[in-house]
Amino acid sequence: MKYIHFNYNFVDYFPHLVALSTAIFIGSIVLMLTKGINFGVDFRGGAEVQIKFAQSVAVDQFRADLEATQFKISSVQSIGEASDNEYLVKVQADDQTISKVTDTFQAMLNTKYADKGADIRKTDVVGPKAGSELRWAGFKAMLWSIIAIMIYVALRFEFKYAPGVVIALLHDVIITVGAFSLTGKEFTLQTVAAILAVIGYSVNDTVVVYDRIRENEMKYSGIDMKENINRSVNETLTRTMFTSATTLFVSATMLFLGGGVIHDFFFAITFGILVGTYSSIFVAAPMTLMLEKFKKAPANHGVSKTA
Repeated sequence: MKYIHFNYNFVDYFPHLVALSTAIFIGSIVLMLTKGINFGVDFRGGAEVQIKFAQSVAVDQFRADLEATQFKISSVQSIGEASDNEYLVKVQADDQTISKVTDTFQAMLNTKYADKGADIRKTDVVGPKAGSELRWAGFKAMLWSIIAIMIYVALRFEFKYAPGVVIALLHDVIITVGAFSLTGKEFTLQTVAAILAVIGYSVNDTVVVYDRIRENEMKYSGIDMKENINRSVNETLTRTMFTSATTLFVSATMLFLGGGVIHDFFFAITFGILVGTYSSIFVAAPMTLMLEKFKKAPANHGVSKTA
């Protein structure tokens, strides 16, 4: 594969794709502010109830019976094989009603599913206050990881590369969270873990490109930054394509075949890989080029032309 060579002029596409990225980034923020984020039980407070039946039940009817209780049902997910007849029910509840979840569900099961061998395997409860603290902790984890990466890149390369990394990572995180807001998927602790993995994956891709840019700066003395970026991206494109394709194959397989319990986690991973690969080339690199222009502008300012 190392003998495959590309010679695309990526810099010519930068203005259009940066404008597109900016529009999607702003649109994601607007979407989160207007539509909001569907926080899961972890972040909002509530309970997760695992229920197993000895015999099969009609899922639609089961969901309707659950919604007929005093609690708002976030989701009903099948666990394991369909023949296991086991479900994970996520319930929204406040401090006053959260203690009544198990008793209410048990009463409903005894009344309507006594002949189905219903059994509540476990109930995990998260209070609204604890959920709020977990939500804040999750967002702080993402923020601190981005700050730590910025410091690493500034020390590992030069400061001019650090802003590009930060903008690219913010781009990936905001657009991924925006996708959750758009689709209404639950945003949980698993989602935060997936986004942290995406941050690591994205910065790895970006560092590979930056490392090649720095190598070519030393190898080709006086090379124009546009030419350097084009050369560097083309030289690392084969690696980027095969790494992303391999990772994407695994995550997409788990997304479509892994079942409902891990679906949202691998949705974030799969979407993040696509966005992260894109941002390494079309967000981080243009930022470096832009900073290089700003750096040269003051140096050229005030230089008079002589006849």
